[in-house]
Amino acid sequence: MARPVHPEFDKKKVVAENRRARFEYFIEETYEAGICLTGTEVKSLRFGEGSIAESYAEVKNGEVWLVNSNVPEFSHGNRFNHVPKRPRKLLLKERQIAKFTGAVERKGMTLVPLSIYFNSRGRAKVELALAKGKNAADKRTTIKERDWKREKARIMKDHG
Repeated sequence: MARPVHPEFDKKKVVAENRRARFEYFIEETYEAGICLTGTEVKSLRFGEGSIAESYAEVKNGEVWLVNSNVPEFSHGNRFNHVPKRPRKLLLKERQIAKFTGAVERKGMTLVPLSIYFNSRGRAKVELALAKGKNAADKRTTIKERDWKREKARIMKDHG
């Protein structure tokens, strides 16, 4: 008989988050993709190091690559340590890759990583979004809506 899973292990542990992406882009769809990492990269991510703030994903030769993501060198690594800003291959199904290719080429959309996390099985995953860029007016509207929500919550708290 299998042991029940502890609730702590049923969650995902977010390592790096691209909070700016939700402000800069309209998020159309999100996908979960595996990521090819070396041993020292996994160890570095498990320590909570890593950044995807300036990164993006691109389709090359039928494969999706995460470009410009920074996973710093592992502090206890030896001479076989990894290169911090190397392109990393994302693992997706062919149908998803074909969908991404069509959306990027025809509709002018962008593949943006939203977060890197470890799932309940301990595998490193990337939350990838198919997104469309916002212009300055859209960003101002987003700021106004966010400020209004804060103000509304503050008023409700005072009178509630």
